[in-house]
Amino acid sequence: MGLFSFLKRKNDDAGAGLLMPETRLRAGEPSRLDTEAERERQREIARATAAKIDEIELEMTSSIFNDEPDWGSGARRPAAAIPVAPPEPEEVPEPAALPATAPAVEESAILYANGQAVLAEQLLRDSLASLGRHERLPWWMLFDLYQATGREQDFESVAIDYASHFETSPPAWQPLLPAPDAGGSGGPAPAVAAAEAFCAVLDASVAPRLARLLASKAPLVRLDFGALRSADEEGCARLLAALQSLRAGGRELVLAGADTLLTVLRPMLAIGAREASQAPWLLLLELLLLTHREKDFEEAAMDYCVTFEVSPPSFEAPQHVSTAAPAAAGGDRYMLPAVLAGEALPLFEAIDAYAAGRDTLVLDCSRLARMDYACASALQARLRVHLEAGKRVELRELNHLVATLLRLLGAEAGLKLYPHRY
Repeated sequence: MGLFSFLKRKNDDAGAGLLMPETRLRAGEPSRLDTEAERERQREIARATAAKIDEIELEMTSSIFNDEPDWGSGARRPAAAIPVAPPEPEEVPEPAALPATAPAVEESAILYANGQAVLAEQLLRDSLASLGRHERLPWWMLFDLYQATGREQDFESVAIDYASHFETSPPAWQPLLPAPDAGGSGGPAPAVAAAEAFCAVLDASVAPRLARLLASKAPLVRLDFGALRSADEEGCARLLAALQSLRAGGRELVLAGADTLLTVLRPMLAIGAREASQAPWLLLLELLLLTHREKDFEEAAMDYCVTFEVSPPSFEAPQHVSTAAPAAAGGDRYMLPAVLAGEALPLFEAIDAYAAGRDTLVLDCSRLARMDYACASALQARLRVHLEAGKRVELRELNHLVATLLRLLGAEAGLKLYPHRY
């Protein structure tokens, strides 16, 4: 029996009463359901009510028995101490609205690519009342525009409307660090990133992996914590030392799935347990510092001070750290810069050098805010040379503005596009 079966019975009874007005009206009083049209109208109301109840029942049943979180929600994660196998690699998510059927999406992607962020924003905002009633893509594109331009207040305002409209958790603010100007250039230079994806348990066995990263000459290091489910004190101490060494050496860090590691660490901390190791506490503080969470850092630092009766570390915002969503694909990646515009021949030559000797090319777009139309066309043509050579080419963690532009240019015919998730 469904969760709302009793409501359906009441609705059916009420509908039956409406079809027999003689039981409710005084003698000689005319019935307002004398006409066939009125009877049909009431039947339609009854059917619509029953359908709505079915829809609510289905949503409640799904939310009760479905443990998978919405994209980007971070909700209902498995318990930290329970090992869980990492997720299988995911294929390209289906677009929320195909550009061919959504002119507002298409035009805003082109406007943004050409540096006209204000016009793109206005077009996307106007589309929320129509296309945005049923499709999420214009919302996602607007979120990416605000994050790329560092507009947290506007992001939060739209996120509240999004969460209310779709009845889901609001997306989290994860700006590009530092936030580039959507109409200009700048930001970190492109480079090959040494990458390491951690398994389910963080313990002493991570030592060889961390040693490889420290010995690497790559200026960028990507650490993916998305599969972590538990940790011990030794693993925390080794990771803490590696992070501090990388930061002190001026290496640029990309932390993927940092929230997952924070979720694993918090149950390990007990305020007042002075006999416990300080490593999990210090690793938590290091992560909060690296992810620019000053308020959370100060609160955790006070708890650390109370527990061990020592002075807590001070908050110093890092300059070369960014965050990203966890990804199933491992191996070294080529990190694209914040903006791709104008002459890109040096970049293409660097990508060719990265491709040498590799069967799979992974271009990491987690720092990429904008790509202009001409550069997108040229990049696609250059990557097709590698496709024709039998290589697999992936563009990972694209923002939805750039992903839409590439789809318009037909990139999905061979390239693998993986937009990030909200």
